Amino acid sequence: MSPEAIQHRRERVCPFKAAKCTKDKKDDPLGVCSVFADDKVVITCPMRFRQDWLVAKDAASFFFPASAHLATLTEVRVKDKYGKLAGDIDLVLVSVDDAGRVLDFGALEVQAVYITGNVRNPFAYYMQNPKARQEMNWARQPNYPGPDYLSSSRKRLAPQLLFKGGILHSWGKKTAVALNTGFFETLPALDAVACERADIAWFVYDLEHHAARNVYTLKRRRVVYTKFEESLAKITRSAPGPMADFVRVLQKKLATQLEGNSQSGVSDD
Repeated sequence: MSPEAIQHRRERVCPFKAAKCTKDKKDDPLGVCSVFADDKVVITCPMRFRQDWLVAKDAASFFFPASAHLATLTEVRVKDKYGKLAGDIDLVLVSVDDAGRVLDFGALEVQAVYITGNVRNPFAYYMQNPKARQEMNWARQPNYPGPDYLSSSRKRLAPQLLFKGGILHSWGKKTAVALNTGFFETLPALDAVACERADIAWFVYDLEHHAARNVYTLKRRRVVYTKFEESLAKITRSAPGPMADFVRVLQKKLATQLEGNSQSGVSDD
């Protein structure tokens, strides 16, 4: 209920891109960019990472020397050798000379978290009377929303790194990934290397409450530097469980199938 929040809520403006919010629906936007989960704040909209362009400043420190002249480009398309679209890079940081010519570049991928359940219903209920409902508890309602870390990594992060990141890596260019602490902690343990040897830098952030202003601000918690291929192999591989458990599943399904064939009079001959 800070003055900034009240103003942006009234005007339906995203404070992190200085434009109208278009999340979910253009005419009726879903003004939710973070949710509480187990007393932690989870960022669910990539625009939330753009506060004060901290992510761009951090990524630039990984890509370029401090003396570089920089430009930031958003939503840059990258294609493979066959001309097929590999995806849009969230942010491309470019080092330029005095004439504005590109000297070097690096890619910054911003990874928010998917939500399970329904976040539209509690938001719509809240927006009917924000002042009176700011302390409402929606936990007992159907389809209570929460973060879906597994889908976020397998359906979003891994393909992003595999396709777009793979092209950047083949060009010898670096990638930075911005993500929430809770999300990073659900990933497999990545083998850290020295900054100068890294292909990927993982910039891990949280939202910290600023009591005096009554707002949440983006704070970097840590940076982890890794190699590209080793990190991708760990993220895209599932940790195998005991094969015996899978064999038991096969045996059970086989027994069910054989029982069904027997009851229907079907012979295996």
